[in-house]
Amino acid sequence: MADIATRVHNHKWKIDPIVRSLIDTDFYKLLMCQSVFRNKPDTNVTFSLINRTKTIRLAELVDEGELREQLDHIRTLRLSRGESTFLRGNTFYGKRQMFRHDFMEWFEGMQLPPYHLEKRDGQYELTFEGKWHEVMLWEIPALAVLMELRSRAVLEKMGRFEIQVLYARAMTKLWEKIERLKKIERLKIADFGTRRRHSFLWQDWCVQAMQEGLEDAFTGTSNCLIAMRREVEAIGTNAHELPMVYSALADSDAELAQAPYQVLADWHEEHDGNLRIILPDTYGTEGFLQRAPDWLSTWTGIRIDSGDPAKGAETAIEWWKSRGEDPRRKLVIFSDGLDVEKIEELHRQFFGRVKVSFGWGTMLTNDFRGLVQDDALAPFSLVCKAIAANGRPTVKLSDNPNKAMGPASEIERYKRVFGVGAQKPVEVVV
Repeated sequence: MADIATRVHNHKWKIDPIVRSLIDTDFYKLLMCQSVFRNKPDTNVTFSLINRTKTIRLAELVDEGELREQLDHIRTLRLSRGESTFLRGNTFYGKRQMFRHDFMEWFEGMQLPPYHLEKRDGQYELTFEGKWHEVMLWEIPALAVLMELRSRAVLEKMGRFEIQVLYARAMTKLWEKIERLKKIERLKIADFGTRRRHSFLWQDWCVQAMQEGLEDAFTGTSNCLIAMRREVEAIGTNAHELPMVYSALADSDAELAQAPYQVLADWHEEHDGNLRIILPDTYGTEGFLQRAPDWLSTWTGIRIDSGDPAKGAETAIEWWKSRGEDPRRKLVIFSDGLDVEKIEELHRQFFGRVKVSFGWGTMLTNDFRGLVQDDALAPFSLVCKAIAANGRPTVKLSDNPNKAMGPASEIERYKRVFGVGAQKPVEVVV
């Protein structure tokens, strides 16, 4: 096991790559990439970094030269032979050769496209433009680089023993959480923490701690590289990016209303009936389910990723019942803003009523709250989103209006088309 404190203290090298591999990314990005490669190969998309926590002035914390070095390094990465063999030959979700030959041939020769970086008002404006299946692979590495460079900027001011004590405290904090989780009956939980991790080494340590502490209750990690190295399941399905881009491409309100369902129809065809998890909240969960075609009610389950998670799960249960489905046979994956207390509460409320699972993110891989002066390592909300497709703006409404994004006029149009009424704001911490 790596001595994280020593490695951090020795970050004086010219470049210690934050992103070590093209598969140091979330598994769902690769699954979505293959779907886009097949279904929307000529779509041009723009991605942009968005720092929701304006008080964290990244351009004043993170050196631009170091940021460019890390981003430039990522553009030199190519799949190794071992990584290619892992993707081509491994079994994912019970299916061998999940990744098709034509996609793998492209991926093996792929170089991430150029980036555009500017400073404005204490923040970095980082954008990526190009073919959708190429630029989408920048999202997770870009977030990982900014999150870790911020961590390094804080740690650089600390001495070696201070860093050792910091990591000892963080390890103890996580282990105490794991000991509480061990008491939950038939818990199923995965690591979803790549995008806002403290660092790669820390995420890798967290996965190993979960493996040892939770044993079979730990179902895997969203990080494809760590899954390969630690021989655990790679976990993931799809994200808001798909309906956001499909919707932006719609030529009429009628097409817009159908776009989220067309996404899932293409997804179903792509994966031969596997990975049938619905993410319903891009334009409001209740309206999505009310208008959903009957075939979606037969899918495996739903991921709850915004708004009140208990309300979202109750809405799903009622929807399944109304479509003649038994909720006890359905999977509900909670993945938004989780920590131990919320996991315990949701498990108590829904265990036995549905199959309950958790995707634990930021508070697994970046909970350094209260461990340094001025809480300078507390996690913050940084995202990298598709903001335009073929020149048209994308929109996300979410079940939490504080997570909405897009031009105001388009947000109002989408609310009208999808019948989204009043929503209760929920503070976005991470």
